[in-house]
Amino acid sequence: MPKFAANLSMMFTEVPFLDRFERAAKAGFEAVEFQFPYDHDAAEIRARMDGAGLVAVLHNLPPGDWNAGERGIACLPDHLDEFRDSVAQGIHYATTLGVSLVHCLSGKVPLGATEATLRKTLVGNLRYAAGEFRKAGLKLLVEPINLHDMPGYFVTRSAQAIAILDEVDAPNAFLLYDIYHAQRMEGELVATMQRLLPRIGHIQLADNPGRHEPGSGEIAWDFVLPQIDRMGYTGWIGCEYKPATTTEAGLGWLAAHTTAR
Repeated sequence: MPKFAANLSMMFTEVPFLDRFERAAKAGFEAVEFQFPYDHDAAEIRARMDGAGLVAVLHNLPPGDWNAGERGIACLPDHLDEFRDSVAQGIHYATTLGVSLVHCLSGKVPLGATEATLRKTLVGNLRYAAGEFRKAGLKLLVEPINLHDMPGYFVTRSAQAIAILDEVDAPNAFLLYDIYHAQRMEGELVATMQRLLPRIGHIQLADNPGRHEPGSGEIAWDFVLPQIDRMGYTGWIGCEYKPATTTEAGLGWLAAHTTAR
């Protein structure tokens, strides 16, 4: 059966970030992921993670000025120096935490920018990041994000992300396939994952609508999750969902899909 990592940016949010590691372990998780660890010292995070007996599998590069509406800076031509600084910071955290997968948020389309300029900037930045990541033994991930939750985001569909990755042409650059975002933008979940499996570096999940735990919405998890296992995916699946109540109260789905392990 698939193996699942708790996303600490979405789960256990009723307690401070550093306290979520212990909660995840007590809930039965063996691995975690998170979006932006940069408000905390990397060594302190590692200590909490090790103390809980967990491994970390993924985090994101710094997203730019989140409070000002930025959702990544990789496609923004006036943020080149900041992007390179963010790559160095992301590598420091990844190597300290033992993370092997780092997601690069592409960013939102700024007013007046042309698609050609944004794509050229994104491809160039991804090539740079992939080269630096390769030196550090890291994999770079690119994720399509749905336009309903993040209006204006530049990369929104699997085919678009794959075309960009083809242009980047780096052996350590992969697709982050988020089942929730894919369901909202394109559907065809299992067929798409089967077709793109060699290009997928990580999978995340949430149900739709609401982005809550599996079983709360329309996605047929009793079909989708066994199919992911059968197609030969061996990585972690990140649980990047907002619990409908508390994380622990909504974990019935996890027991149902791990008892066969």
